[in-house]
Amino acid sequence: MMLFRIFLYLCVDNKPNLINKTMKELVEKINAEFEVFAANAAAQVEKNNKAAGTRARKSALEISKLMKEFRKVSVEAAK
Repeated sequence: MMLFRIFLYLCVDNKPNLINKTMKELVEKINAEFEVFAANAAAQVEKNNKAAGTRARKSALEISKLMKEFRKVSVEAAK
């Protein structure tokens, strides 16, 4: 019975707090990944560093995934 109460607290009672925490974590991850992207993109443009271009493209894909996850969580929070 205690396990069920914990489950209800985490899934129902605490839902807004969990969503806000998740959104904050996602925003932090997006910001961190964007810093990596910006540094690598600048290295590619300024120094013609091909490896940095590869890293920048990889970061861009990761940012895209994080943004999709943020959108999903944001829509859930709006309900």
